[in-house]
Amino acid sequence: MTSTSTTIDSALRGRAGRLAMAGFWLATRTLMVVLLVVNLHGTSSVRAEITVTYNNWYNVLVTGTMPHGDVMWQYPPAAAAIFLSPDLLPFLSYFEAFVALTVICDALITVGLVRAARRSDGSLAGAVLWLTTLPLLLSLPFARYDLQVTLLAVGSLLCLRFRRKLGGVLAGIGAMVKVWPLLTLIGTPRGRTTRDAILSAVAAGAVLLAVLALFFRDTLGFLGNQGNRGIQVESLGGSALMFGKLVGAWSGKSEVRYGAYEYVGPYVSSVAMLSVGLTGVGFAWLLLWRIKARRWTTATPLDAGLCAILVFTITSRVLSPQYLMWLVGLAAVCLTCKHTTQRPVAWLIVAATAVTTVIYPLTYVSQILAGSGIGTFLLVLRNGLLAWAAVWSCLLLWRASVSPVPGTGNGNGTGNGTGNGNGNANAGTAAAPAPKAGSELPARV
Repeated sequence: MTSTSTTIDSALRGRAGRLAMAGFWLATRTLMVVLLVVNLHGTSSVRAEITVTYNNWYNVLVTGTMPHGDVMWQYPPAAAAIFLSPDLLPFLSYFEAFVALTVICDALITVGLVRAARRSDGSLAGAVLWLTTLPLLLSLPFARYDLQVTLLAVGSLLCLRFRRKLGGVLAGIGAMVKVWPLLTLIGTPRGRTTRDAILSAVAAGAVLLAVLALFFRDTLGFLGNQGNRGIQVESLGGSALMFGKLVGAWSGKSEVRYGAYEYVGPYVSSVAMLSVGLTGVGFAWLLLWRIKARRWTTATPLDAGLCAILVFTITSRVLSPQYLMWLVGLAAVCLTCKHTTQRPVAWLIVAATAVTTVIYPLTYVSQILAGSGIGTFLLVLRNGLLAWAAVWSCLLLWRASVSPVPGTGNGNGTGNGTGNGNGNANAGTAAAPAPKAGSELPARV
């Protein structure tokens, strides 16, 4: 950390700093809720997700069946619990209760990030990132259920260090809500930590699925709708097609399919196959990293979790604006540890988040769907930032845990990366320079 960031971190740890963060959270979140309620020009579609889509699903779910007949239902069965959760606040309308519960999830994430800063290698940079970057998305975070999913993923990563079974349970529950939180386990140290986390995740997911199967019909009906998705306009492949259309090299168009604007026309199926192929390549790279990694620090599980989600996000056929909540949350978790390698990646995510808001909802209809030069530039810029972040994240993760440490003459560095039964990496005997931010430390993960 730089001396400036260290000074800021120290200042925020005092009582005045904590009050300042609480005040900033209250002010920004109040503004976000107001923006959601007042429906400013160009933002009406943000609120409609709750008042129309989620509310309609709720009306089906209360009858004991999943809304598989709606092509927009593309989520694992535990998502039903999120859409039914407004019943916890029966004195409020569905919209009011959903927003209130989502704000509570935001508060829990903030508290978790602040508490993580109390660790011996902790930093408040993660809490500051979350506090200041989430409002860049305006009212969107409180109008999507992705904040609840992000809470599960953030909680999983924060728990893995000292409560690995609980971390696995949260990841397993998250996977049954929206699949991707399971990727947070990719960086767990070899040995008992990984076994406990994976087994706990599988057990939690299996138990939850069994319970849901008792109360709902057709719990796996979402698989068909998800598998048939095409190339969404906002995806990396979509930005390539938009650019092709702008320069006259592609003659397709966009239309509403599966609840989102997707491209139809020549080469779309090829772009979709390429996206799936890139996802496979990304997953193979993550497995290769997992096999070859030799050094774990307290930051490695956090860094690997962010890296995995970046890879899968940028290669996805769908890259909805709410996906930035996932990335901001995991980047914030990385920054709670002084030894993270992902600081430059976090800055790229902040920049991509700001551009995302300009894309949706501010210019979505007038520029993005119209395929204008400005809209094409914004989308290519945003996806370019995310692609850059993904590649950089992979390089930093590889360099920190696989590449030979200068002066050692081998790829093992100062630790062999194996678990000792308590989740700690065994320290080797080779000499190494004094550790600094992002460098290898005797791991206690």
